Amino acid sequence: MRAALYLVWAVMLVALLLPLLRRGSLKTGRRPALGGELVKDPVCQTYIVRARAVQRSAGGELRYFCSPECARRYAGPA
Repeated sequence: MRAALYLVWAVMLVALLLPLLRRGSLKTGRRPALGGELVKDPVCQTYIVRARAVQRSAGGELRYFCSPECARRYAGPA
């Protein structure tokens, strides 16, 4: 009888934890939801995911900014 009770408990535990394991929410050190490479804003020095960054071409080189405001304030390399 005890073995059956433990078996039911184990099945219920697996049924509850399996969806969490599939989503990867039990991982430590979660990454940004969008994933991808981080780039540094040359104005405010913050890092942002490249897919979400504002892109501007300056001197034939592509620059990444955290916001349109930082892109507007960019004056180029000193």
